Amino acid sequence: MPFFNNLRRRSRASFKTDKSSTGSDSPNGSNGTDPTTKSSSTLSSVYGASTPASSIQPELSSSNISTAKPNGTNSVNGVTGVVGLSPQRLSPTPTSRTCHSPSQWGPYIKDPALPICSTRVVHQKVLLIYGQIGDPAHRAFDGTLTIYHHQDTFPSTQWPVFDSHFKALVHLTPGPNRLRLDFASPKLASNGSSISAHTTSFSVNFLPLVSSPPLQLVILLGKDSPGTFDAVPERIQREGNNLETAIRKFRMAAYLWQAFTGEQMYRNGFGRRCFRFEEEWQTGSLTYHDRDVGQMRNEAKIHVVRTEKTVAQLRDLDLAQQYDKAERKGDLFTIAKDAVQAHFKPSPGQKQYVSVLLLDAHWDTSSKTITGHAALGGGGGEIQLGIFGSQALQSYPTSIEEVVPAFLDCTRTDTNFVANDCSESGSNWEAANIGIGAHLHETGHLFGCPHQESGIMLRDYVRLNRTFLCREPYSTRTKEQGMRLCLPKDECVWHRLDTLRFRYHPCFRLTSDAALNTEDGVQVWAIDNGRIMVTAVTGVAFIELYAEDEQTCHTWIEFINGDNSSSGNPPRQILLTESDLRSRLPEDRKNKKLRIEIHSVGQGKHVVSDISQLTSKKALVKMPRGQMGFRGSMHGVSQMEGSQPKEIILQSALDQTKVLMSIKVYHGLAVDGLEFLYEDCSSQLFGKPGGGHPGGSEFLFGL
Repeated sequence: MPFFNNLRRRSRASFKTDKSSTGSDSPNGSNGTDPTTKSSSTLSSVYGASTPASSIQPELSSSNISTAKPNGTNSVNGVTGVVGLSPQRLSPTPTSRTCHSPSQWGPYIKDPALPICSTRVVHQKVLLIYGQIGDPAHRAFDGTLTIYHHQDTFPSTQWPVFDSHFKALVHLTPGPNRLRLDFASPKLASNGSSISAHTTSFSVNFLPLVSSPPLQLVILLGKDSPGTFDAVPERIQREGNNLETAIRKFRMAAYLWQAFTGEQMYRNGFGRRCFRFEEEWQTGSLTYHDRDVGQMRNEAKIHVVRTEKTVAQLRDLDLAQQYDKAERKGDLFTIAKDAVQAHFKPSPGQKQYVSVLLLDAHWDTSSKTITGHAALGGGGGEIQLGIFGSQALQSYPTSIEEVVPAFLDCTRTDTNFVANDCSESGSNWEAANIGIGAHLHETGHLFGCPHQESGIMLRDYVRLNRTFLCREPYSTRTKEQGMRLCLPKDECVWHRLDTLRFRYHPCFRLTSDAALNTEDGVQVWAIDNGRIMVTAVTGVAFIELYAEDEQTCHTWIEFINGDNSSSGNPPRQILLTESDLRSRLPEDRKNKKLRIEIHSVGQGKHVVSDISQLTSKKALVKMPRGQMGFRGSMHGVSQMEGSQPKEIILQSALDQTKVLMSIKVYHGLAVDGLEFLYEDCSSQLFGKPGGGHPGGSEFLFGL
């Protein structure tokens, strides 16, 4: 968060407005596979450390027909560079104002989007911030940052300062929050009072969202489960491993997801938007003080759901995703989906987004396998689902005060009691990365994200700790001492394509967002001179380009201008040419078969499997009266046995006296056929008049 992106050495006498220059960057290309119903994040895959750039401000397209323009980068538009601590921050303008401490070693607050000490609106209860103490280039300090919350509504928290850099989580209450940050170091003199001489205050306005669908959090158990999770004896004695502890740990992990995602959306230029949780009035757990005194708060609700399966059935090796000989690796996903469906009972069209923790996951020492666990995400219908096991749950923090200790805990993993998941959880802090991060990966799948070449949707979560701390412990995974100073450029990220998907996702909507048309479709057809027309009622958001055999996206075109709706909405119509699309590909792939996937603002998607075929002479069709027409892009994938391609020219398009009155849809779970009914009682049939709904469903046109 840019409250602290440039904390400089100052004295009261030198108070003045700073000016900073801007730079430029180009985004790394990124990958994405087709979202599938189920996808694994803990199976073996290559770890990519590349970090895509952010704060991309795309070139606007008009609301009429526009043409994509190549610029020599993987993205359709350039990147606005930034300065300061992170290359992903927006740089201050010459008219920006500053707000900082009168002490030269106090936390120096500088935010180009804020006037002096004004208030920013955010929409998440736990906010991630980072900053500096003085000027690290001049003199670097280690010390402690103490955060005092608004009117003492939340206990003060302490965060380490390494080499004059810090990161911290701030708890917010609805409405304005006046926060104070105090810095103390053994190397700096104290004034002896209760208020530090090195202090800064700033304000944040927390506006909770209630108009978007929540991300539901579920702990799933067998019908005879005792409600415990794997932990070493010392942990069990110190904090327990019962259901109550599991709830607190899962809740804290979810708030870490939210803080991380909100910050990533901001860095990518999409404002302070993030998913929300369903909350309930309950004994608070975000600070351990609440449990001790029984303080009630509104916090994320954890639904506890029991399946019809026993623990033994859930832990059957034949269901274990990581067991080579298992033949029913996807069954845990189905079991979880059925249980969630029965619990929430969604109405038709009432989509539920649910992230599930499988509490009965268990490290089987005899088979060296985590049973009762699967890392899968996706779904369909009313349930979008992500599932993950509890094998690393003991390493999670249970409150904000435990976040720092959790990500600095080098205690070795004792495989006599708990798993070393994927051989990347050799210590407690690394296990926390894998557990919290891989579960977020599956949550990304339920939001519609495919695998990418970098970021959370690959395995970037192995460095999730860097998001919350400026120093990294020794890593058993790399067999090296961790990074001494973790700056924002070194952190785990959501890939740019993930944030593009989130921008218009229902769970990420803000109250200020305009209402969307319910029609989410995309239409594509060839026109004259080898051009391709693309239209979408809600607007075209971005286009992914895939050369032959590519399963992840390296090149894309985006039409979203960040979070700035005043500058224009994504275009509803665009023109593409095959030569322009191919010019964006690497030299060794420009002549290969090209597939494009077009995404609308309304979350719709259309795939053109072969762009050359769409623009070839085969796309031309001779009309009955001699005119030439153009075939549209094919719908469907024709994977069912007996499928045959079919096309139709509507009579009403040829004869203006022919009036189309209605369309009858023959369907069951899928569309079998369409019948076009005219005023003179004639009709045209496209497909077959079958399906599980006898007589079909007729839709009349209002003439």
